[in-house]
Amino acid sequence: MKYIHLAIMIVTIVLIRVLPVTLIRKPIKNKFIRSFLYYVPYVTLAVMTFPAIMDATLVPQAGLLAFVVGLIAAWFGLGLFPVSIICCLVVFLSEPIFTWWLYH
Repeated sequence: MKYIHLAIMIVTIVLIRVLPVTLIRKPIKNKFIRSFLYYVPYVTLAVMTFPAIMDATLVPQAGLLAFVVGLIAAWFGLGLFPVSIICCLVVFLSEPIFTWWLYH
């Protein structure tokens, strides 16, 4: 049974990577498809990162607060390193407060 699942995963991955290369030979001119493909990496990164933000802290509320503060900092044009430092500081400072508030 394990090998059947492995074979299905291999076929799926190969189809996802090989079919576009073999079927689409001309440049894509459709604006909707181009904009969709432009945002796919960002959506994928967000879908993988958000659960990690919530699970990396002792209390999910600290992760959520850091996420919101990080979004606001990025919105105002701060770079990746300053935003990550700010988020780490928010978690470092808010986690004891949330822990005390939730468990006392």
